Amino acid sequence: MTDTQVEALPTLYERDETAWLEIMAELVRDRRIEDLDLLNLSEFLSDMARRDRREVESRLAVLLAHVLKWTYQPDRRSGGWRATVEVQRHELELLLQSGTLRAHAEEALAAAYAAAVRQAVAETGLPPETFPAESPYSVDGLIRMDLLPA
Repeated sequence: MTDTQVEALPTLYERDETAWLEIMAELVRDRRIEDLDLLNLSEFLSDMARRDRREVESRLAVLLAHVLKWTYQPDRRSGGWRATVEVQRHELELLLQSGTLRAHAEEALAAAYAAAVRQAVAETGLPPETFPAESPYSVDGLIRMDLLPA
């Protein structure tokens, strides 16, 4: 990589993030720390951490909404609902291997539950007071395989 390419890294970050990432990885592998685009690298890494936290919250909300629909509309249960629950559980289990994301899931559970209730109300037509005011589920309980009633 030439000095001209290194100088153009901030521009490349704006134009082609994937190419920029490949160069950042190459520079780290080559231990050329002084050539890293540190300002954008710091921003990128912070964005990744925020994205992971948002993903945990989103998956929690989707999982909770489907568990609520499953619980409060037993006559409408479908394979699609069960599949959504299983996919969200699996993806959450993978994400929560990170201790930081597990702690975030615990902190975000109340907000995710509130979002899930809003979604369940919108999808079922049931009044909000149908559902418990606070999540009756723990994060660990949500990813257990035996949570859904038969």
